[in-house]
Amino acid sequence: MFNIVVVGADESETASRAVQAAAQIVQMSGGRLHIVTAYKPPKSTSASGLPEEFKHTVTANPADMLLSDLSLMVKEMGIDPVVHAAMSTPADALVKVAEDQHADLIVVGNKGMKGAKRVLGSVPNSVAHHAPCSVLIVDTTG
Repeated sequence: MFNIVVVGADESETASRAVQAAAQIVQMSGGRLHIVTAYKPPKSTSASGLPEEFKHTVTANPADMLLSDLSLMVKEMGIDPVVHAAMSTPADALVKVAEDQHADLIVVGNKGMKGAKRVLGSVPNSVAHHAPCSVLIVDTTG
């Protein structure tokens, strides 16, 4: 039933639990897992004034590092995920990847579903209202 599953993640422990839940669903369905993380554009920095040997160094994007770590986690579960780093808001990134991949399910953690964030807006709430497919909000508090 859930052949294409999209899950959102950040560096939080609760997001890691959401990724694990999505991976378990993919294990059962034999489907494909897409892990999405969103990030803000990096502040531009100038290389002028730096010694020549530092002008051409490449630093890893934190989003790519996070996706690499999460990929390793689900690979240990026997799943080869597709990863997506998006310069966007988390909710918009999840909905866009779900649309582009024709997802059957988006999995998100319930972080932000209590208190003022629940009323003012949260990633799970926004995704649930704009998703092109089913949404599973995983209880990641325990």
